[in-house]
Amino acid sequence: MKDDVQVAIVGGGAMGVGLLYHLAHEGWTDTVLLEKGELTSGSTWHAAGLVPHFIGSLNMAKVHAEAPLLYDRLEQETGLSAGWHPTGAIRLALTDNEVDWFRYVQGMLDLVGVESHLISPTEILEHQPLLDVEDVKLGFWTPHDGWSDPSGSTNAMARGARQLGAEIERHTLVTDMRQLPDGRWEITTNKGQLVAEHVVNAAGCYAPQLGGMVGYDVPIVSVIHQYLVTEAIPEVAALDFDLPVVRDPRASCYYRREIDGLIIGPYERAGAKTYGVDGIDWDLHFYLTPPDHDVLMPWLELAAQRIPVFANAGIRTTVSGPITHTPDSGYLMGPAPGLKNYWVCAGASIGVTQGPGAGKYLAQWMVHGQTEINVAEMDPRRFGPHTYPKGPYAEAKAIDEFHEMYQVRPPGEQRFAGRPIKSTPVYDHFDQLGAQWMEIFGWERPQYFGDSEQHSFRRSNALDAIGREVTGTRERAGIADLTAFSKFEVSGRQAAALLDRLSANKLPTRDGGLRLTHMLTSQGGIECEMTITRLGPERFYLNSSIMGQLHDHDWLTQHIFDNEDVVVQDLTDELAILAVSGPLSREIIQPLTDADLSNQRFPWLTAQEIEVAGVPCIALRVSYVGELGWELHHPIGSMLQLYEALVESGTPKGMVHYGSYAMNEMRIEKAYKAWGSELTTEITPIEARLERFVDQSKDFIGKEVVEGRTREELSMVLVYCQVDTDDTECRGNEPVYLNDALVGITTSGTWSHSTNKSLAFAYVHPDLEEPGSVFEVQLMGQRRHATVLDSPAVDPLNRKLKA
Repeated sequence: MKDDVQVAIVGGGAMGVGLLYHLAHEGWTDTVLLEKGELTSGSTWHAAGLVPHFIGSLNMAKVHAEAPLLYDRLEQETGLSAGWHPTGAIRLALTDNEVDWFRYVQGMLDLVGVESHLISPTEILEHQPLLDVEDVKLGFWTPHDGWSDPSGSTNAMARGARQLGAEIERHTLVTDMRQLPDGRWEITTNKGQLVAEHVVNAAGCYAPQLGGMVGYDVPIVSVIHQYLVTEAIPEVAALDFDLPVVRDPRASCYYRREIDGLIIGPYERAGAKTYGVDGIDWDLHFYLTPPDHDVLMPWLELAAQRIPVFANAGIRTTVSGPITHTPDSGYLMGPAPGLKNYWVCAGASIGVTQGPGAGKYLAQWMVHGQTEINVAEMDPRRFGPHTYPKGPYAEAKAIDEFHEMYQVRPPGEQRFAGRPIKSTPVYDHFDQLGAQWMEIFGWERPQYFGDSEQHSFRRSNALDAIGREVTGTRERAGIADLTAFSKFEVSGRQAAALLDRLSANKLPTRDGGLRLTHMLTSQGGIECEMTITRLGPERFYLNSSIMGQLHDHDWLTQHIFDNEDVVVQDLTDELAILAVSGPLSREIIQPLTDADLSNQRFPWLTAQEIEVAGVPCIALRVSYVGELGWELHHPIGSMLQLYEALVESGTPKGMVHYGSYAMNEMRIEKAYKAWGSELTTEITPIEARLERFVDQSKDFIGKEVVEGRTREELSMVLVYCQVDTDDTECRGNEPVYLNDALVGITTSGTWSHSTNKSLAFAYVHPDLEEPGSVFEVQLMGQRRHATVLDSPAVDPLNRKLKA
């Protein structure tokens, strides 16, 4: 075993080996994979090996698309079969909501280049004649799906990595790990020690225990999954073709052929059990848990109704073992929070599917500092301390995600397992007003105020309530709890120097100045978006998306030079934010403060430290909804005092409460671009048409790329448009067409109550950027005309903001 390597990967399942393979193909071959047993001896070996393209996320669909491509070519590359069976797959839709979901997902797969078809029940039977489809409305047929032998595919990737110089050490147990003063990682094993510049936790079910060695609580909980393998079934044996994999939401099962029998794999919708939350014996290899047929019986009975020949089949074996789950069922891929050069590639509940793609994109991230796709939903830092695996939230969410594995997830739907975790002091008041809650990074935030939403891919019953919030704010004033945003104070003699080299925009030069800025990767992609407020020459206050709390803290702290006098404080949990916006907002706040809120004394895009209703506030004159207004950042312990004073002052003026739905609608009406939708690491400020926020007279990370980007090099640019639609809006990731040619993708959209129009953002070919350009957006399977607008739909001259 080497004693000094560039990368050490711990864990020899599909995820770890997939990364080793792709690092080798990126040119990093000074690598070693450490596996405590044999390759695949953890959870990979007992997986059913299904490889689906269908998934409700564009970027995850890009990940999934890598597995069939790689498994199909591995034998030619390595001489070793990956055990790939391209049987195709069919997913069943039983409700109108599922049919709409299928139409939405088909549009995303069109963007990825994955073939899919919506087929009738009669056509389903042409592919799988053993099904009962009486209750089926539609089938989603993906002909290039299939299944792979987990051991074969993993070992083929391993051979491909070894051929390029990577090394694998089997029967090598990691017993300790620590970071050396020079930043490298010292790894202790049962065979000795080695030092690595980078270390990757790919330990699957053991990832939390491996993370515990370095103080990282990995948000993974294992849940026991079981599947049955039947004895030979005459009706199956009589078929002279392979059956597609079928996924059935009613039985919450998958079905596939296994020789002359079937595999029946339920994700039971009640009674699922976690495994090893308090730790798993390191000596377990190729281990299965005892079968529990009782918990499966309701779902097996439904499976027998779907496939009648299964009802009388003998059971040859039951495979029962732990599978990893995160609180959102997405895997972990990227840097661990607070640890430099410690990466995670674990937590996949379908690792045989996701291992190749996760390996490809994590290898890009490690080697190049940026991936070609947006990986925010895979970044381990999307989870905060509330998700630690031994807490009630993590277990409740893992079980709930398991139960919901095959259920439709309509827009805005909230799952309440393990909640609430974090709520602000005004929670009870908002609850009494009919707040419909969403959770974001552990915080409870109102979506809107009104009756419960009947979630749908079409316009929902919440539309009128949202309209009242938008109209009330635009015409009078609205109040919102914006506490769920990240808040940092950056101070010290070199604070300005740090922020200046990270920010594409210039910093505010005067105390009280406020600027929106974007921090870029070395490849020019938009890493994060922040508002920076200068409270003093050596004191800056920063705000960003709550989902970026750990990510943005890392970005700031890990760019501080040695011996630089800079302190970064995370104030997110200490400060609350109440926003008052609308034409009457000044009249509501002014009686509560001695500060002069006039336009002359407190202009737009400035900040002051003042008292409001006796509460000390950092008051920012900004408005994410495009109205005159202030954000009042204040100690969270004083939030109720400030809120009650604002409500007392605002109620006579008709002030309304508004939630995240209305806020999103108003920001799109104002053509404000959002991090995570319009702005991602895939995009430079040039494509996003943010040139006015880039100061090319100074140096900053990513400048060379942005500076050299010309119109001729652009394949797409962001446009703002009106969409002709009657009962649904763009939600992002819908394909854009011109004369049947795919020319772009939407990023977000909304119905605008202020204009009675459906509005959207889209990235399209630069030839379509001019106002008045027309193209088509595919919505719910139909092409809808969209017209590029020349200005924001509301207040294009910013007169309201500057009032």
